[in-house]
Amino acid sequence: MLDKYLNKTLHKYASKWLILAIDVAIVLFSFFLAYVIRYNFKLDFDPVQVLKQIPLVIVVSVLCFMLVGTHKTVVRYIGFRDVVNIFIGANLIGTVLILFTYLSRKFGFDKSFEISGSIIYINLLLNLLFLTGFKFFIKSYYRKLMLEGVGTSEIENVLIYGAGDSGMITYEALSGDLKSNLKVVGFVDDNEVKVGKKIDLLRVYSPKEIDEAFVKNKKIKQVIISIQNIEPILLLSIINGLFELKVKVKIVPPVKTWIDGDLSVGQIKDVNIEDLLGREPIVINNPAVIDEYDNKVILITGAAGSIGSEIARKIAKLNFKKLVLIDNAESPLYDIQQELKQKNIDNVTCIIADVRRKKSRLDEIFSKYKPEIVFHAAAYKHVPLMETYPHEAVSVNVFGTANIANLSIRHGVEKFVLISTDKAVNPTNVMGATKRIAELYVNCVKGMGKTKFITTRFGNVLGSNGSVIPLFKKQIEAGGPLTVTHKDVTRYFMTIPEACQLVLEAATMGNGGEIFVFDMGKSVKIFDLAKNMIILSGLRYPEDIKIKITGLRPGEKIYEELLANEENTKPTYHEKIMIAKSKHVDISSTISKINVLCEKSSKSQLFELVALIKDLVPEYVSNNSKFEILDKKSNQP
Repeated sequence: MLDKYLNKTLHKYASKWLILAIDVAIVLFSFFLAYVIRYNFKLDFDPVQVLKQIPLVIVVSVLCFMLVGTHKTVVRYIGFRDVVNIFIGANLIGTVLILFTYLSRKFGFDKSFEISGSIIYINLLLNLLFLTGFKFFIKSYYRKLMLEGVGTSEIENVLIYGAGDSGMITYEALSGDLKSNLKVVGFVDDNEVKVGKKIDLLRVYSPKEIDEAFVKNKKIKQVIISIQNIEPILLLSIINGLFELKVKVKIVPPVKTWIDGDLSVGQIKDVNIEDLLGREPIVINNPAVIDEYDNKVILITGAAGSIGSEIARKIAKLNFKKLVLIDNAESPLYDIQQELKQKNIDNVTCIIADVRRKKSRLDEIFSKYKPEIVFHAAAYKHVPLMETYPHEAVSVNVFGTANIANLSIRHGVEKFVLISTDKAVNPTNVMGATKRIAELYVNCVKGMGKTKFITTRFGNVLGSNGSVIPLFKKQIEAGGPLTVTHKDVTRYFMTIPEACQLVLEAATMGNGGEIFVFDMGKSVKIFDLAKNMIILSGLRYPEDIKIKITGLRPGEKIYEELLANEENTKPTYHEKIMIAKSKHVDISSTISKINVLCEKSSKSQLFELVALIKDLVPEYVSNNSKFEILDKKSNQP
């Protein structure tokens, strides 16, 4: 019963008139106490005179508080600005009383309205003390009731790592959230100037002081890292040390992600592997993107995949006319369909179809829905599997792309956007080579019809189907070991939302024929990534989980590239997006060879088919693959 009563009471807000009445009552109490203090705690003053002055004090207090608006404060959430308002209101009362006393003396008003200057100033100081003290007491008491009276979870002691501006904002966010069960008990900072000092009565500790004994004595359950633009190496070092102390570690996100510039407790998150990649996330804010898709029919192939589904989610937030999602994977396509339905996104049609079906099925879809923009994300992308099944790689990555591109031309699509990969650059495997051929094809047909053909090329995306990070997570859950193909293998990484934002931006800025590449920062060693993920899981390498070197897979590179040897770039209006200048291609010869490749893909022997691919892509040199023999033959005199 008590819990229900408290829960009901605590969620009510006091009337502003009640707050005004309490504030005035405090002023009257302070006024009387000012007289007592002025006369050395003796009643040597005329109480009748005080009673005559009380109506004046009430009127002045009411008018001043209403003018400043202190009565509109939600007491349980009182903060610095509210204290400033109280300060202004109290000083205004004192000023008006002094002015009234001056006028009373000058013009001979009733002397009972003349108030001693010492009384007014003592009253001013007492008002500041009691008004702020009472409201902070209410705030503190409310927090106590919230935490203890209505069954809130046990209070957790927290350290904030970072005593700079970001740390102060984090402290204010935690202190201001009365529903949070986190209690800040101190700060940690490696700046010797700050160590030992206090912030709001909380001590700043050196990282050297944070050991097992300290954590046990202070009952620390959690450490929140609040340092903007922290170096990944330093962040990992801090995390590693804190995990050894068996405390939870969270991190404050970058300022640019804060809602309306303010940090909320809900935004403080667990440390993710993205925080350790060593680059700033790319943010594109271009109003032209919104206009580009306004009232347009948009078709996405491979819409059930990681990239295709995220493009669908982003477009679903815009004012599109119709969204057509195509994929031959039934279950994941159903999942994205249900996801959009739950968000009340209308005008979305999901179609089970294969990009390789030319005459009837896809032509019918294009005729019926008349897409104006096509995003071609359908592709086979797993390097080892495509090295084993080159026929399928050609069938989907080359023929599928040519098929959708030709249909786009035939049906007057405005823009066709190909989703390519960094593995298409100086490819060492069948998958990368077939994606490079897809790039060549859309580059060759760019002048046929009104369709503008645009290519986007980027590296690995975090969390995508087949990505190394989900694999590592599964291996960690299974107790290890984590498998890495080579100790020196490196990859570029970006998040799925970043990749898809790039695609939308490219479709907006593209005029046809461009290959857009993305400044993805520094490449990341997969071996280091594996160690970092072990640490983020609260485990130790190699004591808890080992890393096993399995050797390069067929066709796998040690490092990836975003530009071919004969390509350079020119800038765009966004510093992180560039356009690759591609080498000249003989259009008729290239299209003829691609058509031959597509025709023979299901009939040719394995080595014969790969030889045709290598003829189309001379820079394709196999690595750690059975097809290396074809490179040796071509080099023979």
